[in-house]
Amino acid sequence: MGRQAFHGGAGIWVLGVILHYFIAFIATTTYCLASLKLDFLRRHFVVCGLYYGISVYLVMNLIVLPQSGLHAAGPFKLYGLLQGLLIHMFLIGLPIAASLRRLSTQQQLSLEERR
Repeated sequence: MGRQAFHGGAGIWVLGVILHYFIAFIATTTYCLASLKLDFLRRHFVVCGLYYGISVYLVMNLIVLPQSGLHAAGPFKLYGLLQGLLIHMFLIGLPIAASLRRLSTQQQLSLEERR
């Protein structure tokens, strides 16, 4: 949709919100499915979550955004790069990993109680 999205009204705004949550759902699902095979993602959730946030940032900025109608072309500012990395590390990757760790621990406890 490109720059027209800024003037698209409520319909475009709703679509943007839906796509934003869809991307977050895909990122969360990917980490959870990977943790089924890679147990260290649960055991070392802080380090893995921070690195996962970096990977989500890189995928979004190197693959998804260049394919959109509103992609930015460099030169990129160091401040923007650091801000984006830190936001994705601490507000995307770490909460996903910590939530998975907490939910998997609770599930293990409830399974042990049933025995």
